[in-house]
Amino acid sequence: MRIIPVILFVLMSFAATAQRQSTATKEDAAGKHKEVQYTMTKDELVAKHKELQDAINETERQLDAVKKDKNATMGQLRALQNKLAQRQNLIANINEEMHDIDNTIQSSSKEVVTLKQKLDQLKIRYAQSIRYAYETRSSYDMIAFLFSSSGFNDAMRRMKYLKKFREFRKQQVDQIYATQNQLQHKIGALKTEKAQKDQLLTSQEQQKQALEKDESLTNQVMEELKGREGELMKDVEKNRKIAARVKKAINEVIEREMAKAMKAADEEEKRKAAELAKANTSKPTKPAAPGTASEPVTATNLPSRTKQPKGEAQPLLLTPTDVALANNFEGNRGKLYWPVDKGIIADHYGTHPHPIEHKVMINNAGIDIQTTPGATVKAVFDGMVSSVNYIDGNPMIIIQHGNYFTVYTNLSSASVAKGQHVNTNQAIGVVANNDQGEPTINFQIWKAGKKGAAATLNPEVWIGKAR
Repeated sequence: MRIIPVILFVLMSFAATAQRQSTATKEDAAGKHKEVQYTMTKDELVAKHKELQDAINETERQLDAVKKDKNATMGQLRALQNKLAQRQNLIANINEEMHDIDNTIQSSSKEVVTLKQKLDQLKIRYAQSIRYAYETRSSYDMIAFLFSSSGFNDAMRRMKYLKKFREFRKQQVDQIYATQNQLQHKIGALKTEKAQKDQLLTSQEQQKQALEKDESLTNQVMEELKGREGELMKDVEKNRKIAARVKKAINEVIEREMAKAMKAADEEEKRKAAELAKANTSKPTKPAAPGTASEPVTATNLPSRTKQPKGEAQPLLLTPTDVALANNFEGNRGKLYWPVDKGIIADHYGTHPHPIEHKVMINNAGIDIQTTPGATVKAVFDGMVSSVNYIDGNPMIIIQHGNYFTVYTNLSSASVAKGQHVNTNQAIGVVANNDQGEPTINFQIWKAGKKGAAATLNPEVWIGKAR
């Protein structure tokens, strides 16, 4: 019968299609997994792009403020250098975004080619099945195929074959439509990715042009400042003397606070020893068992102050309250608030060359944050005000957080007093202008070790993003 080859063709095509569909499903699943990973990476790059652009915008606002002074200043130079670094990071981030999009475009192009090949094969097989159906379109042949069955069961099997043939035809049509839709979707996504790449190329070119202008302006400011090296070196020497006085004042405060805490802890231990001795005296003594001796009550038998792990770098924490506060402070490493709402880091922590005279080294015990005029200075964490000193007429506030101390210098006024408890983000003063008329605060973090010894920490590691 002529319909038998059709049935055999249908069954073979159905099996081949099922196998291809299974393989395509696995490939699509793998492709989707890769796409998810790519999307996450793309989101991170886009977020970083926005963060860098926001930082550049903030630096430009600071530059607009310092440009009011016709003469070049160190604050202007530091802001320009900061802006250059941010601009270079942004260009590098754009390059990473474009590289990521290039990989996606390449992958999407391969998928488009694969989908087109799959669509062509589906159309060819569908045309073959239509052609076979047309050649065997006679109703007599179909009826003869059924009536030529050897029995009822054979007739039922032949009916199932015919039903599978109809289902296969329908499945072929569905696959063609699904593949066409998938192909159109992928082509649309490919166009979108190419458009995004074009936007990034435009943005990259704009950033490169802006970078050239920034570099030119930075060189111009540096040349102007080089003509005032003598004046700048006087400022450096003055700042060194102020920094030495600040360091001395901070060490004195830390030593005083640690000594006071140790004295309070010793007095508490003596009080507990006296109470325990009195309680033991008032109780009736029981005879000791034969061969044993009663243990006298001494200070060594009393609960001691909070124990700390051994090691020279370990802090001297004396009370559970100090321990809890210090642990909370440590737990917020990298998440502390900035001492001002907005600003840029004009000078970084540690020892580094002077921006103009590279042979001269600057040692900053904290970070200088250039902000807006009259900005409110806020506590970065809960604590107790240990000291409000005055350096060259400007308040310096020291806040204790267990064995950690935060220091706020170059303030025009203070709104807290010694011994006052402050909360996170509470206003403690107002920022002052530096010698060049720029509103700048110096922020430091200290950690007390054993016997009151203290060391500075890099605030940039402890603070989070500016609000």
